[in-house]
Amino acid sequence: MAEIAKPYVLFLGDVPDALAAKTATGIVDWRRDWCVGQIRLPGCKADTGLKDVSIEEAVALGAKTFVIGAVNAGGVLPDLWVASITEAIEAGLDIASGLHTRLQSVPQIAGAAARTGAQLHNVRHSEQPLSTGKGTKRPGLRLLTVGTDCSVGKKYTALALERGLHAKGAKASFRATGQTGVFISGRGLAIDAVVADFIAGAAEWIAPANDPDHWDVVEGQGSLFHPSFAGVSLGLLHGSQPDAFVVCHEPTRQSMRGVEAGLPSIQAVIDQTIALGSLTNPAIRCTGLAVNTAALDEAEAKDCLASLAQAHGLPASDPVRFGVDALVEPLIAMTPR
Repeated sequence: MAEIAKPYVLFLGDVPDALAAKTATGIVDWRRDWCVGQIRLPGCKADTGLKDVSIEEAVALGAKTFVIGAVNAGGVLPDLWVASITEAIEAGLDIASGLHTRLQSVPQIAGAAARTGAQLHNVRHSEQPLSTGKGTKRPGLRLLTVGTDCSVGKKYTALALERGLHAKGAKASFRATGQTGVFISGRGLAIDAVVADFIAGAAEWIAPANDPDHWDVVEGQGSLFHPSFAGVSLGLLHGSQPDAFVVCHEPTRQSMRGVEAGLPSIQAVIDQTIALGSLTNPAIRCTGLAVNTAALDEAEAKDCLASLAQAHGLPASDPVRFGVDALVEPLIAMTPR
């Protein structure tokens, strides 16, 4: 996908709650300096904390792309939003959307873009030509975040690791594999929308050959143990060819999201990831545990992390709550001097 021009103005539409604006929230959490403000329609119940601006004000502040930072059931584009999108195009802004509806499929939007030359970015529908995965060893270092389940913090962990590696003076790039990650990084593709035969090849494109001392930190998707999404997780594992992986876990969860399946143990995830990942990188290893302790108080969180670290002989931390220094140290040790 072509790089999305920055800065952004975030469009929240008229969403009914904060969860429906999670794309915008993720962008603000990690790339606030890329955002000039937010645009909300009457009745909007979400707020990213950014300044409310009009389209005209956003352009005056230097915005380049109008990002649809809201989601809804089915990923459809509401008719009510079309006027705002068209107005943004006429004002000189590109449009970026993570919805399933293609922007070009809406006549008013397509017509405005044709008149102005605006770029329409459909983040869930990449036009990038992809090949099947080859599994050929390529230079550079890669880390993949994997999960005991979906929605356990793989994206936030990857972003925190990129930031932590930079703080240690290491070369690192976050590699986005989901729609919010693409907005945060400005490039990448939503790998869950790739035709199955090309998932591994897409991962090879996302994290290509690089300098021997450069880390590509690849955003994980799904879980190898999730009945719905294991296929995506496996293709991403093979294509990203990770030298290291971090297991992401939510300790209070009892079953997998959206299905009647129990949660695998952390050790089962480690063993399965090594067994399957060895196909494209026999040297793959687990370097740490990223634990989402949001549901625990601080004392409980620290006890949980200490227990897991001792049980698995690996550093464990909550990247959001306690930082990633302990998770970065093994990666620094693996980096060629």
